[in-house]
Amino acid sequence: MKHKFLFSVFVIFFILVFVSLGTWQIIRLNWKNNLIFEIEDSLKNPPVELSNINHENYLRVKTSGDIDFKKQIYLYNLNENGTPGFEVINPLSVNQKNYLINRGWIPFEKKGMQEINEFDEKNIVGTLKLQGRKNIFKPDNDIEKNYWFSLDREDIMKFTGKEFSEYIIYLNGDYKFPKPKKITANISNNHKKYAITWFSLAISILLLYLYFRKKNY
Repeated sequence: MKHKFLFSVFVIFFILVFVSLGTWQIIRLNWKNNLIFEIEDSLKNPPVELSNINHENYLRVKTSGDIDFKKQIYLYNLNENGTPGFEVINPLSVNQKNYLINRGWIPFEKKGMQEINEFDEKNIVGTLKLQGRKNIFKPDNDIEKNYWFSLDREDIMKFTGKEFSEYIIYLNGDYKFPKPKKITANISNNHKKYAITWFSLAISILLLYLYFRKKNY
């Protein structure tokens, strides 16, 4: 009798755990759907003057400033077709405040070529994105060769001698090279699938428990 009681407690415990995990995924699903809606709404709005607003993720902005081409950063990345190359990133000074501007992707052979720096720095339209954390699995940056795998803030300070806003400006516009990165609301949203998985496990365990309980009583 004691073993049956302990078994029941054990089963109920796991059912509650799985239901709790499923409920948490539903909460995350609602949060993610609201976030996607906010991003889509923000991307539809016309750009606002950078100097006149509070910075927000995915806010479209316009500005003008002084771009430093001498401290141009070449960040290894794939383009939308999966081709390896560099994202070209420059220090940008706007009203004595420093930003990094991601001007887009180039193939390896374009690195250092003058043609990629034909850019109107007095008419900048872009999208703000909060800088993400460094992936611990990425290699270290080779600052001397200007070959970057992450925008590590300490490395950027060593390379440029400046501190920058935590928001990066992703350039918008019809440029061939560098080709601006398309910013969309297509972010991972698998919470519904996870919720179904956890609830299914809870129901399956409950049904098996009831079956064996009925069989043994």
